[in-house]
Amino acid sequence: MTSGTARESSDLRRTRGSGLVIGASIIAAFGGLLFGYDTGVISAAILYIRPEFGFGDSTQEVVVSSLLVGAVVGVIIGGPVSDRAGRRNTLIAVTVLFALATLGCALTPNVGALILARGLLGVAIGVSSLVVPGYIAEMAPPHRRGTLVSLHQFMVTVGILVSYLVGYGLSSTGAWRWMLGVAVLPAAVMFLGLLRLPESPRWLLTHGRQEEARHVLSRTRPPEHVESELTEIRDTVRAEGHITYRELLGPRYRRWISVGVVAAGSSQLVGVNAIIYYAPTILTDAGFGDSGAILASVGIGTLNVLFTIFALVFIDRLGRRPLILGGTAVIIAALAFIGLLFTQPVQGAVSVLLIAALIVYQSAFACSLGIAIWLVNSEIFPNSVRGKAGSFGIVSHWALNFLVSVSVLTLIGLFGGPSGVFWLYGVLGLFGLIYLYRWLPETKNRTLEDIEAELTGPAERQRPTRET
Repeated sequence: MTSGTARESSDLRRTRGSGLVIGASIIAAFGGLLFGYDTGVISAAILYIRPEFGFGDSTQEVVVSSLLVGAVVGVIIGGPVSDRAGRRNTLIAVTVLFALATLGCALTPNVGALILARGLLGVAIGVSSLVVPGYIAEMAPPHRRGTLVSLHQFMVTVGILVSYLVGYGLSSTGAWRWMLGVAVLPAAVMFLGLLRLPESPRWLLTHGRQEEARHVLSRTRPPEHVESELTEIRDTVRAEGHITYRELLGPRYRRWISVGVVAAGSSQLVGVNAIIYYAPTILTDAGFGDSGAILASVGIGTLNVLFTIFALVFIDRLGRRPLILGGTAVIIAALAFIGLLFTQPVQGAVSVLLIAALIVYQSAFACSLGIAIWLVNSEIFPNSVRGKAGSFGIVSHWALNFLVSVSVLTLIGLFGGPSGVFWLYGVLGLFGLIYLYRWLPETKNRTLEDIEAELTGPAERQRPTRET
C-alpha cells in the first residue's frame, strides 16, 4: 500500500469514527429532549387537566412534583443499574419506560393513575439525566467531549420549547392527552437509534471485555490513539474504584463537592422550574387568557434555546466564571423586578413589562445557572472521582427541583400573591452567588491536572484562583 493510499484510508477511518461518535451523541441526547419535553409540557396540559378532574392547588402540586420524586429515584438507581447492565442497555430500557409511562399519562382515567404514570416517567428522566451525559462523555474523544456532552443540555431546552409549541398548538381544543402523548415519538426514535450503537469502551473495559473496548475505540479514534486511551481508561477505572463516598465527604474533597452542590442547588432555588411548570398558571391567574399565557411561554422557551446556544458558543472564550456569575446577578435583579411588578394589577404596560422581565430572567438563566450544574460537575473533579462526586450535584438538582415544584403554589397562597415568592427566590439566589463568587474556580484553558493539583493541595491553596 502506498503512503498516499494509507493516508486516505486513515482519513476515511477518522471520518467514519467521527460520524459514529456524533451519531451516538445525538441519539443519546434524545434523552435530553424527552427530559425537557416531559418536564415542560405539564405547564400547558395542567390548565386543562385541572378542570376535567376537578382538583385544587395541592393536588396540582402533587401531579407536577410526582415526576420529580421519580427523577430522584432514577438518579439514585441509575448509576448502579448502568454499571451492571451497561450504558447502552440501560438507555434502551429507559426509552421503553419513557414510552410506556407517556402512554400511561395520555390514557389516564383519573388523577391517581396520572400521578403514578408521571412518577414512572420521572424515573426514566432521572436515569437518563445521569446516564446520557456519561455515555456521551465515554464515547467522545477528549477534544470534543465538552461540546458533545453539552448536546444534552441543548436538547433539554429544545424539548421544553417543543412542549410549549405543542401546548400552544393544541390549546384551542384543550387536547391535553395529545400534549402528553406526543413524547412517544422521540422515545421511539431514540430506541431504534440505540439498537445500532455500541456499548461505551469504558464500561466494556471495566467488565474485563478489553478486546471489545479496543474494537469500539478503533471505530471512533485514530489508530495511533487507541492503545494510549485504553491505558488511560484502565488507570482511571482502577483509581476510581479505590475512592469511597466517605472519602469524598472528607476534607480532601469536601470544598469541591460543596461547589458542585451549590451550583446545582442555586440553579433550582432561583425558581426556574416555578416558571417552567407554572408560568401559564401564574399568568392566567394574573389575567392572561389560556392561549395568551401559553404563547408567552413559547417566547420564553425560544429565548431559552437561543441563549443556551450562545453559552455553548462562548463558554470557552469568555470563561465559566463571567457567564455563571454575571448571569446569576441578572437573574437576581430580574426576580426582584418581577416581584415588584406583581404588586401592581397585571394589565397594560405592566403585563408587557412582566413578559419582558420573564424573558430576561430565562435568558440569563440559560447562559449561566442553566449550564452550571452540568458544566461545573463535569469539570472541577479529577477523572478518578468525577462520576461519584458529580452525582451529589445531580441528586441535589432533582431534590430541590421537587421542593420548588411542590411548594410554589402553596407559597403564592401563603404570601398572598407571587411577589413574595419571587423575592424569596432572589434572596436564595443571592446566597448562591456569594458562595460561588468566593469558591467557583475558572476552568477555562486549564488542564484537568492543574485543577486536580489545586483540589488536592494544602489547605491554604484550596481557595481557587479567579482567572478571566
